[in-house]
Amino acid sequence: MASRPGILTDWPWKPLGSFKYVILAPWVVHSTYSVLVKDKNERDISTFLIFPFLLWRMLHNQIWISFSRYRTAKGNNRIVDKGIEFDQVDRERDWFHSLHHTQFRTNYSLFMPFYDLIYGTMDKASDELHETSLKRKEETPNVVHLTHFTTPESIYHLRIGFAYLAAKPYTSKWYLWLMWPVTAWSMLLTWVYGRTFIVERNRFDDKLNLQTWALPKYSVQYFLEWQKVAINKMIEEAILDADKKGIKVVSLGLMNQGEELNMYGGLYVSKHPKLNVKVVDGSSLVVAVVLNTIPKGTTQVLLRGKLTKVAYAIAFTLCQQGIQVATMHEDDYVNLKKSLTNSSDENLVKEKNCTQTVWLVGDGFTEEEQMKAPKGTLFIPYSQFPPKKHRKDCSYHYTPSMLTPTSIENVHSCEDWLPRRVMSACRIAGILHSLEGWSEHECGYKMNNVDKVWHSALQHGFQPLTVPLKKLAHY
Repeated sequence: MASRPGILTDWPWKPLGSFKYVILAPWVVHSTYSVLVKDKNERDISTFLIFPFLLWRMLHNQIWISFSRYRTAKGNNRIVDKGIEFDQVDRERDWFHSLHHTQFRTNYSLFMPFYDLIYGTMDKASDELHETSLKRKEETPNVVHLTHFTTPESIYHLRIGFAYLAAKPYTSKWYLWLMWPVTAWSMLLTWVYGRTFIVERNRFDDKLNLQTWALPKYSVQYFLEWQKVAINKMIEEAILDADKKGIKVVSLGLMNQGEELNMYGGLYVSKHPKLNVKVVDGSSLVVAVVLNTIPKGTTQVLLRGKLTKVAYAIAFTLCQQGIQVATMHEDDYVNLKKSLTNSSDENLVKEKNCTQTVWLVGDGFTEEEQMKAPKGTLFIPYSQFPPKKHRKDCSYHYTPSMLTPTSIENVHSCEDWLPRRVMSACRIAGILHSLEGWSEHECGYKMNNVDKVWHSALQHGFQPLTVPLKKLAHY
């Protein structure tokens, strides 16, 4: 490829980037106005129809791109084993042809190979490569992470959706609302399909093959009582399918491990006691990450949010370490006190003034409660979902997660709202479970040794995250 291309090698609107579509706005407005306002004899329906056909072409193109990425994630008919990274996604917005990118001076005409045939630039291995890829079977991973959709627009942030969106932490984009017909259609499709599907594959240091499977369910559906049976059935089928394929570990992400839904995943283990695949909720690593996120020298924290087994474990450990744990509500104080031993319950207090500048927060943490925090407070989530940011004078840490080692390959999409090359603790826990060869499940009300899991994560190259802190108020 030429480093200094000549004139007319780029479209005139290329410098506009994504704003190039604004060029079409005057024409769209004019043609729409003509159809709606002018007399029937003066209307030019042909110019008006160009725009819907253009949208259909874009949709048709994206459908095939998504399908090819899905096949690549499964391993069927994959041509190149080498993974891609974020830098390649940043450089390219068009689809990753193998001979065109690996064998230079051949296969120039991606969409018209007829010209390569005429001018003798078709690679001799084209037909052989095509036949070989057709014979390739689906890849069986060692570890599967089971996640789900969050919002209706989150489907575009998956790797099989828009690559440039998947390569950035999830945030709501206003222009995605313009795609509500496609969003509604995708919701209907996932509702009818009703099975998990593969969205991503990775490889760890030539030791493990990793895959991420997604349930076609949205976060709001997990709160609907009449949806819980269907969701549990889908999770159970995914675990049994993994067990049948010989997969070693299935980690449960986001709301797939809720206590009300399935007792932190323990429902499936008790129902199928002979499972070979290990079910992991990652709670021990979540606890370890939160504990090691608390700034050194902290003497008191405030715990607020839904009390889960993670919250109980955090409170117990901090009280054992001599760190004072404060709560805002009487019921939280009573429930936590029941879980503590007599030697450490003196470090649990009920606080009304909320002077602590380190807050450990979970689901159910309200805006009103957030506004009571002193200026400069650090909010550390122990839940799967981050709290909404209502304070500009405070700092918000990421949900429990760690930076991945460079030995994890083919990482080119962000996990939900996390930064690049960062994985949730629940997902990492499944990887560690397989690397260490641990033979027990970590689900239900069981939890692995927190120190053992934390040291294992560090040993295998995972690193804790830091965020720039605003100046903390003095205690």
